[in-house]
Amino acid sequence: MATFLYRLGRLAFRRRRVVVMLWVAVLAAIGIGAMSAPGTSSGALSVPGTQSQRAIDLLQKEFPQASADGATARVVFEAPAGQKLTSAANRAEVESLVARLEKSPQVSGVTDPFAGGLVSRSGTIAYTQVSYKVAQADVGAAAHAVQTDVVAQGEKAGLNVSLGGNAVENKATSKAAELIGVGVAAVVLVITFGSMIAAGLPLLTAILGVAAAVLSVTLATHFFDLASSSTTLALMLGLAVAIDYALFIVSRHRNEIRDGHEPEEACGRALGTAGSAVVFAGLTVIVALSGLSVIGIGMLTSMGLASAFAVAVAVIIALTLLPAVLGFAGSRIMNGTLHTRRMKALERGEGESMGVRWARFVTRNPVKVLVVSVAGLALLAIPTMSLKMALNDDSGKPPGTTQRIAYDTLSKGFGPGFNGPLTVVVDARGSDDPKAAAQDAYTMLSKLDDVAAVRPPSFNQAGDVALLGAVPKSAPTSEATKDLVGEIRGHGTALHHYTGADLMVTGLTAVNIDVSTKLSDALIPYLAIVVGLALILLLLVFRSIVIPLKAALGFLLSVVSTLGVLVAVFQWGWLKDLFGVDQTGPIVSLLPIVLIGVVFGLAMDYEVFLVSRMREEYVHGAAPTQAVVGGFRHSGRVVTAAAVIMVSVFSGFLLDDEALIKSIGLGLAAAVFFDAFVVRMTIVPAVMALLGHRSWTLPKWLDRILPNVDVEGEKLRHALEAEQPNSAPEPVLAGAAATVHAGSDDHGAPRAFTPVPSSDDTETQAPAQQADATEPQAPARRKLLKNPLRRS
Repeated sequence: MATFLYRLGRLAFRRRRVVVMLWVAVLAAIGIGAMSAPGTSSGALSVPGTQSQRAIDLLQKEFPQASADGATARVVFEAPAGQKLTSAANRAEVESLVARLEKSPQVSGVTDPFAGGLVSRSGTIAYTQVSYKVAQADVGAAAHAVQTDVVAQGEKAGLNVSLGGNAVENKATSKAAELIGVGVAAVVLVITFGSMIAAGLPLLTAILGVAAAVLSVTLATHFFDLASSSTTLALMLGLAVAIDYALFIVSRHRNEIRDGHEPEEACGRALGTAGSAVVFAGLTVIVALSGLSVIGIGMLTSMGLASAFAVAVAVIIALTLLPAVLGFAGSRIMNGTLHTRRMKALERGEGESMGVRWARFVTRNPVKVLVVSVAGLALLAIPTMSLKMALNDDSGKPPGTTQRIAYDTLSKGFGPGFNGPLTVVVDARGSDDPKAAAQDAYTMLSKLDDVAAVRPPSFNQAGDVALLGAVPKSAPTSEATKDLVGEIRGHGTALHHYTGADLMVTGLTAVNIDVSTKLSDALIPYLAIVVGLALILLLLVFRSIVIPLKAALGFLLSVVSTLGVLVAVFQWGWLKDLFGVDQTGPIVSLLPIVLIGVVFGLAMDYEVFLVSRMREEYVHGAAPTQAVVGGFRHSGRVVTAAAVIMVSVFSGFLLDDEALIKSIGLGLAAAVFFDAFVVRMTIVPAVMALLGHRSWTLPKWLDRILPNVDVEGEKLRHALEAEQPNSAPEPVLAGAAATVHAGSDDHGAPRAFTPVPSSDDTETQAPAQQADATEPQAPARRKLLKNPLRRS
């Protein structure tokens, strides 16, 4: 793979204009197609195989007029202070608004609040339930316009009108998170490289890659129903990994130029080494995210596949467009006018970087560092034992939104359970007396302690399927409501025994409970799959038993400590004001699964980028501790910059109003911080210092059967050394001072810095000038640049 990527890098460097034109054409084609796409849905959940989904399927067949899978909206009316809705004027206004809703496009039915008993005892609050013929994603602009008109008309008459339910259009989210992430990334890149050109290239390619990915996801909505969270997560991950992957390759490219290679040769070597690590790291993220589809929840599948696609685009961009852009930059990529004195001294080989000093400190005190790090993460993981999960509803909407106002008003007037009514279906097709079976179900529901109200049964045309309604006393996301659903289903077993009828509970609340249960059950198996995958992949990369085990255990520490932080903030309310959390409650059920998939990929990124450089040092003959320090010398600064960028990008999503996005942002930011700085840069070197040579051991029988993926580019290095003439001096950046530099390949071999023209200048030189400037060694070098591996 390293050899192929080496050739790909040089080809893209030479044919940079063609590569850029191809990418521009691809972006234009995707953009044109995405302009007419329907867009993502708001993420309605369906879980095949669950009782709630079976009931929905039955209602679609037996009660088509009920639109069981259709969108719903609750329009809540509140009288002005000191008045009641039952007064003649207010009642007439409410009935006028209800009539307006009945004439709305796509509406299948609207309940009359006065005839249906949907007025509070105080007479100040009432609501109407609006059912639509279409699913949530298909509610059109005309229907949303009617909702807006009803609110405006009611408020003009002095009423307080608010909207809830999944048929209500969500407010457009702010783009501040993306802008903050990009801004912080730009600052970090400038500090890391000390060059505007070197800092701008990762940002440029990352933005283009994210644009291609998001437009492609939007284009895919022509053919698939994708949740709105899919685009957000794809944008979040795509931006973070695209910047990181470009950062690693640009950093290695600059190192190769410092070691005396011409820009084109340096680009090929950078792709053959750092590019190989990018491919493997990207593959781990893609596999982990794609694995979310095995859980069987449509929303989670679309989020995972869209994010995996964004990561795949980031890898392809890094391997094709980035080398082409490096070709345009030429040797100007080495311009470092923004370097501090210390950074310039480090580049001259004077002094030690902070990463090297940290690595020496850890390797000198491995036991103390290991104990403190593990104990700290274990302490943060303690709240995980109190983890409770549920899907978010309108109670999680930001304060001041119409959904949140409707939820709070309905709770005040009727109780929190009216925000999540249960739909009970009695399938009496196998019963001798369907009406008696339905009546038994009605009586059973009326006697339950946590039921506030029960709607009498209504039958289908055949008279063998009944539909009932039950309103809990507790909130939709509470444990009491979850227990009530389980209790009703338990009584269904007895009902079937005595009457032959089947009882099923559905509705949005029951669907959410079933989804949460399925996600909870899938958490441990999915974690086992991801950890097993980590062991196999890292075994192939590092050809070691210890390193995969250490990486997997470190990943588990990162996950449980991150879940502990989420529980403490979102469930317990610690520091909730700092993070903008206005209401505590259970953790969103989707989050732990998504977190495991994403953190696994990111953890393997840092493991590969840091430890692969340690392995490169070790196979070149360095002692185990020296290899650890050498890995930090070459990769510590870049890994630190990458982690800071990711933490910044993810933290920016804390500004989002949606609870799910906010929790994902905090979870990913905390996970990256723990995994990069505590696990990979502290626990990993401590363990490797303690184990010494045993870190790199592999049984001989296993070594024989495992394929050599050569992530660190060892085969490529040998092939290049065999092809390159020993006598040919290697040119470097123009304007650099003559000095001695510790090369990445020769480990301290002195190289003389000599000026060369940029690649663009070389292309535009007159033939005579090129001939005059060519030394006797130049033909051999040009021969190497054309195809240095033609015989390998």
